[in-house]
Amino acid sequence: MNTKILMASSAIFLGAMGVLFSFFSEEIMIYLNGNVDSITVLFLQILGSLYLGFGILNWMARPNLIGGIYSKPLAIGNLAHFGISTITLLKIIFKTETNVEILILLTITYVIFALCFGYVFMKNPARLV
Repeated sequence: MNTKILMASSAIFLGAMGVLFSFFSEEIMIYLNGNVDSITVLFLQILGSLYLGFGILNWMARPNLIGGIYSKPLAIGNLAHFGISTITLLKIIFKTETNVEILILLTITYVIFALCFGYVFMKNPARLV
């Protein structure tokens, strides 16, 4: 698997989520029919900074060889994030009735990234010549 494509695509996805949550947290809460209060907006902005930082980390690690013992903390961090988030999103999809389309799209994206990072974590990388 070409990890450059995986790292770049996950970096773009996480970076976009980070920008959205950091700068459009109130608009997101209004769209999701949530209560717009200062604490919720603060937590969404903190979540956005986390996403943005993780996205930057993945973007900066693009050229590195990833998989097996190489960049293991990066691979397991991404696997944990996408895997745990997938499980949480699946649990929420069956409990909620509003904005299900967004949740399904987000879950599919997270499942794909979780499977890809799981594969990268388990296999030894081959440097492309």
